[in-house]
Amino acid sequence: MPVLTGVWVSVALFLAGLVLIVKGGDWFLDGAVWMAEASGVPRFLIGATVVSLATTLPELTVSLTGVLRGARDLAVGNAVGSVAANLGLILGIGVLWAPGTAARRQLAPRALLMTAAAVCLAALCRGGELAFPGWLALAAILAAYLAGSIREARRGMEQRRQTMPQGRTVSRRRMVRELGLFALGAGAVALGSRLLVTHGSRLALLLGVPAGVVGSTVVAVGTSLPELVTTLTAVARRETALSVGNIVGANIIDLALILPACAAVSGGSLLIGPQTTGLDLPACLALCAAAVAPPLLTGRFHRWQGAALLGLYAGYLRLLLP
Repeated sequence: MPVLTGVWVSVALFLAGLVLIVKGGDWFLDGAVWMAEASGVPRFLIGATVVSLATTLPELTVSLTGVLRGARDLAVGNAVGSVAANLGLILGIGVLWAPGTAARRQLAPRALLMTAAAVCLAALCRGGELAFPGWLALAAILAAYLAGSIREARRGMEQRRQTMPQGRTVSRRRMVRELGLFALGAGAVALGSRLLVTHGSRLALLLGVPAGVVGSTVVAVGTSLPELVTTLTAVARRETALSVGNIVGANIIDLALILPACAAVSGGSLLIGPQTTGLDLPACLALCAAAVAPPLLTGRFHRWQGAALLGLYAGYLRLLLP
């Protein structure tokens, strides 16, 4: 009876987390869109920086907590599996639902940095360990991404100041309300993701699923739900640039920050299991190629591309799950 009660409690908290994520994502996107409009920074860039940093907090928190608690396989599976989920599941759904043009000038440098981070991580982990000083290369990719984003944001804000009518300012009350909405939404998404991950993982482990597989599936998809909610909400409101920027930016942060941070708190190196080197990272590389090649070559996202991403992700899960 106590075990059964614990299962029902986990189910209830799992569903509570889902509600928090859905509602928080709505508030979160409202605040992000307002920031883009008020500052003059392009929506793609807002998605690739502010929104991406906020939506990757669950992945970072869960992976660091997992390493510190000795759940290394779950932590590594979450970090790499989140990238696969972002590209195969979330971008796949978004592109299948609403294909459209790609802002190649903004997309190209970030797509190339994302691919470079995936290639670099796969090469560094090939021997079964992510060790210092190798992961400094990933830190350099992250620094290049943030520096480029800051430069572009400054240019957008300067253009906004030049074109904005004299005397037109944003009221303090409106600013506090919108930024508060953004923060409240981010907090709700983070809390909801944590409930979903904790209790989804508990339910999966009760079914006898290995920790590495749980990390790459239940935990990875759970911590990627902020990106999924943001993408679905953005696509429904025809804010496709913001959703694509969010996914690309989140993946760069996932690839270039989370595992190096885990290695740093583990004393400078992190053991990488055979599932990650043999399946998770190759799947990430394949999904990166399928995600970035069509828009960079043709200037648009295609519905067939969304179907291909979903198909690749389904194939990855089929190989992963027993």
